[in-house]
Formats: sequence, structure tokens, C-alpha cells
Amino acid sequence: MIVFWSLAALASALAAWLVLGAARAHIAVAGDDVAEGQRELDELDRLKARGLLAPDAHAAARAEAGRRLLAEAGSGAATPVVGRRDRPVVLGAVLACVAATLALYLATGSPGLPDHGFERRVDEWATRPETLEPAQLAAVAARVADSRPNDPQALAMLGVARFEAGDPLGAASAFRRLLAIRPDDASTWARLGESLVRANDNAIGADAEAAFVEALKRDGDQLGARFFLGEAALRRGDAARARQMWTPLIAALDPADPRRQDLERRLPADGS
Repeated sequence: MIVFWSLAALASALAAWLVLGAARAHIAVAGDDVAEGQRELDELDRLKARGLLAPDAHAAARAEAGRRLLAEAGSGAATPVVGRRDRPVVLGAVLACVAATLALYLATGSPGLPDHGFERRVDEWATRPETLEPAQLAAVAARVADSRPNDPQALAMLGVARFEAGDPLGAASAFRRLLAIRPDDASTWARLGESLVRANDNAIGADAEAAFVEALKRDGDQLGARFFLGEAALRRGDAARARQMWTPLIAALDPADPRRQDLERRLPADGS
């Protein structure tokens, strides 16, 4: 917490310095514009006094200088000018914001709570897995899998947790590690394919399709694999392959299941 408050104080001081520096710059710019115009007019008067500029030319030059200064002044927004009394006001406002932020933190935060590193948070999450969010559960599962790299159950849990946490690439990695141990696990092949589909924005690529094929080779009842293979066939315009994949899937679903009705509607008729 000491580091946090030190950085917060430094950021506040930097903000105040920038605000006050900008205010001083605006005063300097405004003063330079006025001084430059006055110097030009004084020079014209000196030239006339020394006889180097005729009265008519002097009057015309002063008029031209005046028009030019007026045109420049009206070409953009007026330059803000900050007075000397405004600087303490700005600095006071910055300090008031810092004080208000500190008061809000003291009222709603936990200033006495020590910092918790990620590993310590995972330690705490592991004591209550039933209450965790998907990302937290994935972190706990990753620790378990790291401590037991050859445990199929730990790798399966890691893959499922990462998938639910929105990390399909991480899930695919876990399922590949599991397949290296149990290459004949049909459900793992199907989960790998689904993870690859999710990682590819729901496009069924060649690697995902190959995983679904491997799942069906080992278990023809892998209905999820049948769905994706039929979907891939439909997208290619292969109606026969889609019917081959989806007919057993439709038969396995309850007639009142909306998923069955959707598949029947989308499945091309035989011979079409």
C-alpha cells in the first residue's frame, strides 16, 4: 500500500505541475502578443520622429498594423489569461481532489488490508471452489494440473474450466495434453474440436473437423461431434454427408426438443 500511495501522490503532484505550467504559458503568450504589437507601433512613431517616415505613410502604416493585429486577434478563440491569484486556486483544487479521493478510499476501502499476490489469491480460491467464477476456477485447476501433470482427471478439469472461462485456446491445449496420455478418449477428442471451433469464431476448420472425426471413430454416439460434422458438411453444400451425420442425432433427441425441430428444418431432403 505504501507503493500505491507514493505513486498516487507523485501522479497528483505531476498533474498540479502540468496545470500550473500551462497557466504560466498562457500568461506568457498573452503578454508576448501585446508587447509585440506595442513595439511595432513604437517603432513607427520613432521613424516618423526622425523624419524617416512621412506623416501620410506613418498614418497608413499604423492603420495597417492595427488592422493586422485586430485580424489576428479575431482569427481564433481568445487566449485565456490566468492571473496570479488563480494559481493558488488551481493548486488548492488539485489538493482538494486528492483529499477527497483519500477520504473516499478510507470510507469504502480497506487501507489496512495487505497486498495479495496472485498465488495467495489462488490459495484462498482453492478453499471454496463451489463459489468461484469460471476464471478463478480455471486458475485453481491450472495449479492442480501443474502439480499433477500426468493426471487425466486434472487435465480434463483444466480443459473444461478454461473453456467455461472463455479461454478456448487454453482449453484446447489442456485437451491435447490429455490426449497425449489417453489418445482413445472419444469425449476428449470431441471437446478438443469444440474448443477449436470456439477459438476460430465458430468456424469449423480442418483441425476441428479432424478432431470430431477422431471422436466418432472411437464412439459413434458422440452427438456433439455429429452436430459439428453435419454443420461443416452443410456449409460446404454436402447434403449427403450432413444427412449421414444428423440423422442419428435427430433420432436421439426427443420429438419435442427445439433442437431436433431446428435440425429437421435445416436438414436437406433426401435427393435434393
